[in-house]
Amino acid sequence: MAELSVGERDLKQKIAERFREVNGDHPMTGADDAYVTARFTALEQLCAVQGRDADEVRRLMLAGRLPLPGYLRSDGAEMVPGDLFALAEKAGGTDRLQEWFTAHWTDPAAGAAEWDAYLGGQYVCLHSVTPAGIRRKDELTAAITSAPAAPDAGSELWSARLHLLIGELDALEPEFTAYDRLRFDGPTSRDTCIAGMRARFPRVSPGSGTC
Repeated sequence: MAELSVGERDLKQKIAERFREVNGDHPMTGADDAYVTARFTALEQLCAVQGRDADEVRRLMLAGRLPLPGYLRSDGAEMVPGDLFALAEKAGGTDRLQEWFTAHWTDPAAGAAEWDAYLGGQYVCLHSVTPAGIRRKDELTAAITSAPAAPDAGSELWSARLHLLIGELDALEPEFTAYDRLRFDGPTSRDTCIAGMRARFPRVSPGSGTC
């Protein structure tokens, strides 16, 4: 591997510092590294494939015009999704990305909060990060969390509705790794809304539910 120039080392260090400001300073285990390597791509590798300048991408990240890496592998590799540039391309460029992204929320404060989370690289909770996917995840987690309070809770129809919601969320979300539970300071939405709800409320078999 070619030795990094002084400028490259400096930019990588700044990315690592910003990443830890956002996510905290938590160790990556061997299992974390394996999970991330299987699902994400090293920034330099992605840029090489797409003919982009990795240092320019790092500058855009530091300027708040592209999201930070989703993970820093224990060897220092900046791990990003394979579709890192897809939203900027849809928006018409990084200069237009923020306006395009936040316009998907009618509440400006909500749009700004989601933009900040997106820039922090924290949407590792979705296989593919889009405003529509973020909104749907929020809708699903809210519906699943509130389901036990429904008037018909426990019925066959309620169980069918609940498990449809859980199944849809399951399809949107990856497995997560132990590192995520450290940086998010607790269980992930997969833990609480998928695995947890399936354990608490197994699917009611047809004919066995209440009326």
